[in-house]
Amino acid sequence: MPIYIWLTGILLFAAFAFFAFAQAASARNGAQSAADAAALAAAQSARDELMLGLGDALEGEGNWLDWLDGRDPEDDSASGAAASRLAAANDAQVVNGPAFRKVNGYPGYEVGVETLHTVGDTIIPGTENQRAKAHATAVVQPRCDVPLDADPKKPLELDCDGTTVDFDPEDFNLDDLPDASDLFAVHLAD
Repeated sequence: MPIYIWLTGILLFAAFAFFAFAQAASARNGAQSAADAAALAAAQSARDELMLGLGDALEGEGNWLDWLDGRDPEDDSASGAAASRLAAANDAQVVNGPAFRKVNGYPGYEVGVETLHTVGDTIIPGTENQRAKAHATAVVQPRCDVPLDADPKKPLELDCDGTTVDFDPEDFNLDDLPDASDLFAVHLAD
């Protein structure tokens, strides 16, 4: 009889310990989802800035071809606000970033988040106040192949991942600008 009591106690302790690890894993997965969403939101905001710069360059005298290569952002404030909104929508807060950095030569944003809720009460002491943390990096990658000898003052037909996009700087209207997703891909970095 005492052996059965000991075995039952050990099995219950092991079950509660596994439950604690499951709670921690669930919190970590939630934090990673929030970090991924925040990083993607920051990169999409930067992509929108690229599109605005491209439109301004096409309307003005700037070299609009430079914008298709994925220029570095001039203002990161919108990216930070977008990352914070998506982190909050996923019950987390941004604790690091979004920090701009080049990823394989392309503009990228790294974001670190922490969950707003704790792991919770478990059989393992000290976990009741622990919050899950995670980070993610998203990249804005140009889809269009711009020929090296392209002239920004002449019409140009670009191949953007299999889709043909026509640009004519002399006969340009902002409404004719392709969708941002046609020109730039936003994805999580490995």
